[in-house]
Formats: sequence, structure tokens, C-alpha cells
Amino acid sequence: MNNAYALSAILVMAAVTALLRFFPFLVMGNKKTPAYVEYLGKVLPYAVMAMLVVYCLREIDFTHMPFGLCEFVSVLLVIGVHVWKRNTLLSIVIGTICYMVLIRIV
Repeated sequence: MNNAYALSAILVMAAVTALLRFFPFLVMGNKKTPAYVEYLGKVLPYAVMAMLVVYCLREIDFTHMPFGLCEFVSVLLVIGVHVWKRNTLLSIVIGTICYMVLIRIV
């Protein structure tokens, strides 16, 4: 792959990304945001997080040691840190570190 091809690919990707981000503003103009879009903006982040938790915990094997101990300890730690500090990034990082340590130890 030569440099001109790589540069043209990057420019096309940047243009498509910019167009996709500007498109709603170009179409809607100065109109008020529809109520269903505002509703989705409020409920979708929680729904996505719940689905990610289910996805991450879907393959826990309760019939073999350690019976999902690492996962549940990490989930409880994430919940505890988030309730304590109210910092999503900190909660996720600490929970991930806890999980990685536990799967090596347990």
C-alpha cells in the first residue's frame, strides 16, 4: 500500500465521519428535539450498561470452581466504588484490576 492510497482512505473516512455527525443538524436545522429522542437520550445509557453487564456475566459456570466468585466480587466492588465516589471511570478501572488479579489468584 502506498502513501497516496493510505492518505486518500483516511480522508474519505474523515469525510464520512464528519458527514454522519453533521447530518442530524443539517436535516433538523433549528427545530426542537423530538420528545422521543430526548427520552431515548435519558434511558439508553442505562439500558446499554445493563446489557453489557449481562453480556459480561453470561458465561459464568456455577458448576465448577470458583463458581463465578471472581466476577461477582468484581461487580460488587464496581458497585461499591461507584456508590462511594460517583466516578464511572474509576469504578470500571478498579473493577477490571480486581477481576484480573482474582482470575490469576483464585
